[in-house]
Amino acid sequence: MKRQLLKIMPAYSWVLLTIIVSVNYLTYFGTRTFTTGLKHYSIAGSLDRNLPFVPFFILFYVLAYAQWIIGFVLIGRGGYKVALTMFIGELIAKGIALACFILFPTTMEGLRPGVESLRGGGVWCELTAWVYSMDAPDNLFPSIHCLESWVCFRGALRLKKVPGWYVYAMLVMTLLVFASTVLVKQHVLIDIVGGVAVVEIGLFISGRLLLKRFVKEGT
Repeated sequence: MKRQLLKIMPAYSWVLLTIIVSVNYLTYFGTRTFTTGLKHYSIAGSLDRNLPFVPFFILFYVLAYAQWIIGFVLIGRGGYKVALTMFIGELIAKGIALACFILFPTTMEGLRPGVESLRGGGVWCELTAWVYSMDAPDNLFPSIHCLESWVCFRGALRLKKVPGWYVYAMLVMTLLVFASTVLVKQHVLIDIVGGVAVVEIGLFISGRLLLKRFVKEGT
């Protein structure tokens, strides 16, 4: 079993991914221990209120999980420098998101349709209703969905042993995930900006201020 796992990714990538999954759980679910009773803020703008609800886009919202699996595995296989830079950058971004969730809790209440109103509206409405029932309208800024998809795209840009179409496929999928977050009323536009921003901050810190001490150029 161990040998098979190491064929997929080296040991250091498995260790980092295990930490990432644990931190993700703490960030998204653990923070609710502190924030459930706090005042939540809506940061929706007029454009958010006027964007249509398009249940078909729940498809891309759900497919994001497949994108992350593929993207993170390929990053993990991309070499020591790429994996360490991207995964530590992701952890830094997730740490910033955790702080935002606690210090500035946000909500989507009042902007997305009720679960019962979606029942019987077709497969996409039913799938959206299921996502709503599983995912409370909080812990929104920055968007974890957008954060993870942006990590996958930024990682694709650094990979040397992937076909050229893979980078474009990751970009298109990332943009579709961004669109899905607002078109199925899971997020507002500023949440997308926040997701991208924290990743860029995380990658800046991991690439320029931390890892240059430990990773030789060209490795």
